[in-house]
This record gives sequence, C-alpha cells and structure tokens, in this order.
Amino acid sequence: MLLSSLIMVTSGFKSKSMAAALPPPFLDPLFSISLMEESELRQLVHEILHNIIDRHDNRAKLRGIRIIPNVAALKIKREKISKQDVAFMKKHGQQLYRHIYLGCKEEDNVHKNFELLFTTLAILTIELANEEVVIDLIRLAIALQDMALADEENMPMVIRCGVMALVAAYLNFLGQMVANPPFCQHVSKVIELRTMDAPFLLPEHIFRDKCALPESLDKEDRRLYFQTADMAECLSGPGYNAERLSIPYVPQVTDLDRLSRRKSFVDTISLQVDIVSSSLPDKSQLAEEITFETLKKAIDTTGLEEQEREKRRQVMEKFQKAPFEEIAAHCESKANMLHDRLAQIFELTIRPPPSPSGVVSISSGHTQHQSVPVYEMKFPDLCVY
Repeated sequence: MLLSSLIMVTSGFKSKSMAAALPPPFLDPLFSISLMEESELRQLVHEILHNIIDRHDNRAKLRGIRIIPNVAALKIKREKISKQDVAFMKKHGQQLYRHIYLGCKEEDNVHKNFELLFTTLAILTIELANEEVVIDLIRLAIALQDMALADEENMPMVIRCGVMALVAAYLNFLGQMVANPPFCQHVSKVIELRTMDAPFLLPEHIFRDKCALPESLDKEDRRLYFQTADMAECLSGPGYNAERLSIPYVPQVTDLDRLSRRKSFVDTISLQVDIVSSSLPDKSQLAEEITFETLKKAIDTTGLEEQEREKRRQVMEKFQKAPFEEIAAHCESKANMLHDRLAQIFELTIRPPPSPSGVVSISSGHTQHQSVPVYEMKFPDLCVY
C-alpha cells in the first residue's frame, strides 16, 4: 500500500537532477524492497523508478518487451546528459546495475517483471547514459547472458530463456540508440538466427502461454549468443573505451542485499511490529495528559545528543566512584525485576490450563481445580483421532 502511494506521489514528478530526485535515504530502502521475494513488490519498485527517471515521458513508447525494428520511429525525446547526472551515475550506477542483475534472477519473475526490467534499462539509456555508462550497460547485459547460460543456481528454464530474451530486446534497442551500424548488424544477425533455430530466446515467443521450452541451452552454438569480442570491435571507434568490455561484470552483493533477499515483506512488517510492541510504554505512561508543552517537547530534538552524553557520563561516574555494595544492589534489583517478569511470562505460557479431568480440592471453603499436565489428561474415545 505504501509503494502504491509512492507511485501516485511520484507520478508526474520532474527533476532536473537525479541526485536530488534519488538521494541515498530514499534510494537505499527502495532498492532493498526490490530484492524481496514478492514479484508484485519488485514491480512496484520499478514503476516508482520509472516515474522518477523518465523525465521526457518515453515510457508509453517503450511499453512491452519486444524486438523493436525501428527505434527512430518511436520519436524518443532526450537531452544531453548533464554533469550532475554523470556524477550521479558514477556514485550510484553500480547500485542500479546490481539490483537489475539480481532482480533478473528471481525465480518467481513473470512477464510483467521482464517488461519492467526492459523499460528500466531503456530509460537509463535514454536519460543517464554517456559513453562510459553505455559500456557498463553492455557489460551488464553480457553478464546476464552468461548467468543464464551457466545456470549455477538451477534457475527454471523459463527464467533463463526470459533473461536471454531481455538481453536481446535491450541490446537491439541500445544499438539503435547509439546509432552504431556494425553493432546493430551483429545484434540483428544473432536475433535472425534465433528466429530460425531458437525462438524461445526471443521475447515474442518465450512470453507466450504455450511456448515450447528446451531441456537445456546449447552453450556451444556461439551463433545464438552475443559475443563480447564482436561488440568490442564494433565500439572500438572514438568515444568508447571498448577494452572495458573484456572485464566481466560481477555484482557486489552487500549485507543489506542478503538481508532483504531473505526476509519477505510480511517478515519485515512482523519484525517492525515486534520492535514497536516491545518499546511501548506502560499504561500509566500512556495515560499521561497530552498538552501543548508535551507535544512541543516531543517535536523539539535539539539538545538530545547533549542529554545522551550527560546520561552516559553520569552512568560511568556512578560505576567508577560508587561503593561496590551500592552497585551490586542496583544490578541485583534489575536482575530480580527481569527474573520476576520472565517467571510471570513462563507462568502464563508454559503452565497447563485447568482441565475438566483435574483434581478437585476444597480449601478454606472454596473449590479449586488443580491443573493436570496435558500428557496425563484423559480424553473420551470420540475425541481421539
């Protein structure tokens, strides 16, 4: 629901600088969600990115993952990349590439996920790609192709073919955007061979409902795959550092990525609820009268650091100068309070409930039912499965 709200807020948003539109406090949590297990959440993240990055409203022209025969006919609007955006890509480009790479590997990806991934790559090319970024995006595409071929994580065949189709659609788009005829010719040749011998590696076929899938991908048939050496030769002209294409792209997975991948959205919400619940004040504190002064104090955060430092100083001074007996008594009172609370919890959760088969005793004129352990309860035969 929050992500859907973000989509509405960012709809129609226009910013001249990506650094202002995607600051780290917003970008990092957004990318963490893009690695969660629910495919619908990942789709929403890409739609938010499209709203922010697409400053010339080109998304409608790019809708649907396909081999676009003539990109020029789309009349895509673009401007020369600014120095601020160049700096943004140098700082955050690897983060963008990493999350696209990891997002392609998800086993629950559906047709819409691949469509949005294609649109993300295309918008990055239109809005933020200079010569250096173009080389990085080609390296990313080749890494995705190698990942699908290697199949180190036993991905489903439909995902591997989907990744191959995504790479084909994007390199076809990229070649026409950079207006490099030799590059376009290499890409078109591979696509033509796939059309005849391996149509399941193209988006027009793999995303159909009844597409025949192969048992394995023929790694030896180099004609069906995009070759790094051939593309480097095509981009060996001025402006491009084609030698960087020979350096394989390897995503740097961070600890935050691993944590995000393990935890689903529900787990994260549960964790947040547990933290909030454990930090709630007592009922007596909740009953405190709320006045203008209390609200003012809650909002006013000035001087909090000084208060914390003063509190730490007092604690250290107390443990340094106070008599041992006083420190021991203070710690013992805290330990006793903790043990009492634990005993109360265990009493509520572990103690067997009163049972009808319990022993009845009468003391001081009052009838009491003593609890019987579950394993000693006697149930009627009809209750036993």
